[in-house]
Amino acid sequence: MEKFIVTPKEYKKDDRYVTMTIRIERTLQEAYDDLSTKTNRSRNELMGMALRYAIDNMELKNPE
Repeated sequence: MEKFIVTPKEYKKDDRYVTMTIRIERTLQEAYDDLSTKTNRSRNELMGMALRYAIDNMELKNPE
């Protein structure tokens, strides 16, 4: 019988992305699921777009 050989997965480091976990309200998750279905984009991609928009368009009041 031939051996089952597993080799290490090749990993290319890409410092542009990180993995993180967040806790959100269920209704927000459902809204992203619905939007994902309507736009054919992943929930992850949509959330990344929304976070980028928020940072780019945020105005801080009384920054310290």
